[in-house]
Amino acid sequence: MRKYWLVLSLLLLIGAGRVRLAAQEAQAGIAMPLEITVGTLDTDRARAYDPSAAAFTAGFHVLAEPELKLGSHWYAYSAVQVRSTPFFYQDAFSPDRQIKTDFLQGFVGYTRSWNKTTLSFKAGKLASAFGSFPLQYSDSSNALLDQPLPYNYLVPGGHAESYGLMPVTLYGLPGAEIDLSWRRVDARLQLTNSSPYNPRSLGASGEYAQWTAGGGYTIRQGFRVGMSAYRGPWLDDTLDNSFPPGYSAADFPASGFGADVQWARGYWSANGEWDRFVFDYPNFTVPPALSFGYVEAKRIISPRWYAAVRTGYQLDNYPTYLNARSASTFVPNRQAYEFAFGFRPNRLMLLKAGYEVMNVHGGPPGQDNVFGVQFITSINSLSVPFK
Repeated sequence: MRKYWLVLSLLLLIGAGRVRLAAQEAQAGIAMPLEITVGTLDTDRARAYDPSAAAFTAGFHVLAEPELKLGSHWYAYSAVQVRSTPFFYQDAFSPDRQIKTDFLQGFVGYTRSWNKTTLSFKAGKLASAFGSFPLQYSDSSNALLDQPLPYNYLVPGGHAESYGLMPVTLYGLPGAEIDLSWRRVDARLQLTNSSPYNPRSLGASGEYAQWTAGGGYTIRQGFRVGMSAYRGPWLDDTLDNSFPPGYSAADFPASGFGADVQWARGYWSANGEWDRFVFDYPNFTVPPALSFGYVEAKRIISPRWYAAVRTGYQLDNYPTYLNARSASTFVPNRQAYEFAFGFRPNRLMLLKAGYEVMNVHGGPPGQDNVFGVQFITSINSLSVPFK
């Protein structure tokens, strides 16, 4: 563990010195923005699994985003994170202490613009095109400390790609995507090898073609509304024995539909999202379904200070299996209320502190609440232009 903290300390010193290798406006070159976060958590979440687990933990998160620019149209982009666990709030359910490396994105892209139209194409490992949050895995772009409920674990310690089960993964999917922007309209279509709910690596069992689509309309500057949807098989081939004769995993899709809004004016900004997901499963006449909603608001108090709040809910149905209605919901219903303050010592650093109240139906009161602190240093000047 000591060597990771030595590396982290060195990177922080580099960030404090603001080393500038070259300008980033070249037509071709390499850039690697780097973000380093150290943080602490105080929560009893892990004590549900290990009563002796420590409530107070410290961790780190390093996010590197190397980008290769090859002229005015072609580029390659990737995002890799190295983190200790627990660092994210959802990690705190497990008492395990690990160092993890996650390959979030890695793709080749092409973009072209004319008049008021921009058309882009990219292929590789991509962030899901569903919803409005998947690209906000940077700690500095998230005004609070936790992720909204649609992008949070449904089952702590789940097995999907070892990340846990989320309605929409934040860990990328192999696929291809086309994006179009025309005047006030934006649209995207993505084809992937597996479901945003149950992501699979290339060559793994359970790969089935999926589509995800989304779009939005900017009503005026600072005010946009959007929608998104996905659909495709989500079950593993290992469940073949549970399928009715003549059926396969391809006959039982997962589908999601969402609406989102973003608004900003003066010192205030806000965004929100509503999502519904349905998971078809053999012999279910009423399949499991989940609904989510959250609203987030941020207020700039001064050039260095801000305050933010997010409130969200998760409502699950009572599935019906072979005409027998379940006595409990698919997973427990939840409500989350999070508050945070942010302070910027300078333009490259951010200190955040916040408290989250998580109410889980049937769970011990207060056990899932979290107090967290994060200190973030951004290094956005590591670049080398090509001659």
